[in-house]
Amino acid sequence: MSTLSRNVRVTREEIAHLARLSRLAVTDEELDLYAGQLSAVLDAVAQVQQAPVADVPPTTHAVPMTNVMRPDVTRPSLPRDVVLAGAPAAEDDRFRVPRILGEEE
Repeated sequence: MSTLSRNVRVTREEIAHLARLSRLAVTDEELDLYAGQLSAVLDAVAQVQQAPVADVPPTTHAVPMTNVMRPDVTRPSLPRDVVLAGAPAAEDDRFRVPRILGEEE
């Protein structure tokens, strides 16, 4: 891998323009700070782009993914009257919830 010269520089004017587009208020000191920080990020991205990846197949994850599932086993649950006893409102052996979207009965 070749050595990358660090020449990606973001100007104060570019940062000020980005701040205006983003509707962010930044001070003069922040313009200098953010210009340096963004330049460093762009330098790092440029360096990563130089990595020899021609022989690396595209992947969606860095490590193989395996689903770990437990067997689906039926188990007894709480009785309906016990569950509904803790509900704020119940009606016809069901939870009563507010109507949504103007549905008709």
